[in-house]
Formats: sequence, C-alpha cells, structure tokens
Amino acid sequence: MAKTPKVAVLLAGCGHLDGAEVREAVLTLLALDQHGASFQCIAPNADQHHVVNHVTGEPVPGARRNILEEACRIARVGQCLDLAQAKAGDYDALVMPGGYGVAKNHCSFAFKGAEAEVRPDVAAFVRAFFEGSKPVGAICIAPALVALALSGRESAELTLGSDAGCAAAVEKLGQHHRNTPSAREIVVDEAHKLITTPAYMFDDARLSDVWTGIERCVSEVLKRC
Repeated sequence: MAKTPKVAVLLAGCGHLDGAEVREAVLTLLALDQHGASFQCIAPNADQHHVVNHVTGEPVPGARRNILEEACRIARVGQCLDLAQAKAGDYDALVMPGGYGVAKNHCSFAFKGAEAEVRPDVAAFVRAFFEGSKPVGAICIAPALVALALSGRESAELTLGSDAGCAAAVEKLGQHHRNTPSAREIVVDEAHKLITTPAYMFDDARLSDVWTGIERCVSEVLKRC
C-alpha cells in the first residue's frame, strides 16, 4: 500500500448483550494493526438502550451506561472519539464490529427488525462512506445497520450468516442477503465496496473461525483503500 490507511472503527459500547462484542472488536483492531493500518475508535456520546447483566443475561432495572464511556473500555482511556466530532472525510474506510449494541444502541433492529430506526448521527456517518465510495466492513449484526442506512438509497449484497429472520428483514429493506455456512466466510459486494462476515451470528462459532472471517474482511477492506 502506498499510504497508511486510516480506518474508523464504530463501536456500540462494551459487552455483546448491550454493546460491542468485545472479541469481535479486539480482533478487528488486531487485524487492522497486523495489516499496517491506523485506526480510530468512535462511538456516540449517549446512553445505551439498556444495561444487561452478562452473568444472567437479563436487563438491569434502572441501570444506565454511556456508549462512549463503555467503548473506551475497549479502545483504552481517552482513545475513543465522540461520534459528534468524527468526520467520514478524515478516514479511508469504516469497519463496524457487531454485538447487540449495534442493534440496540445504533438502531432498533433488535426490537423492530425491518421497521427499525437508526440514530441520525450514526446513519449519516455510515452513509457518508458509501457516498464517498469508501470501503466498509460490517461484522456480525452490523450488516443490518448497513441495510437500514442504505434502505431506499442503495441495494447491496451482504451476509448475516444463515439466520432466516435477519435475512428476511434485510431483504425487506431492499438488500440482497447471501447465506454463509460459517464464521470463516465473507461476502464482497464490489459495486458498493462492502465486505461482510457473520462472526458470532453463529453463537457456537470457534474463536479461531471468527478471527479468520474478521481478518479476511479487514484485508479486503484495506485492499480497496
């Protein structure tokens, strides 16, 4: 690569049930680093939809956590940028790890499927990369966020693994879903420079398989910078 690509990594908090999937996020940063890219973690400065106890899997009544503050648990203290200060023009690519926070904090896909809303700031940031013909990598449930952001504007090909319900929802949004058999797979939509991989859409996926899919996704994103 002639230059060092600068990649925006959009996080949704910390914790797979109410924020970013920690393994996916760390593996994304590792893959970017191994390929010689620089990166900036980014998250909205806003409350999470709710807080989930990761021992019981149940929501914690009355608890509140901030998406940006939680994302800094992954990015390290002070190293996650407030989305309000982020500009797509400053980056060569966007990569989005998954986790339920993507479908709860960035949008309401976890609750409303194809009828979901997207945070306006998140939608504008994601769309700006497509409008600028910059590559986007979307991991796990993050392709659903892409489908919502592009709905009514573009029709892209993507994967959410083999989940029939999610596939039907993104098809309803005007996108093309391709089933994939494991976390190792990627789907490349060359026309939109969109690369997707299912990761923990397969709940029982081996960590090594999740790594393979994420590394392949990141590699393809960087090839298009």
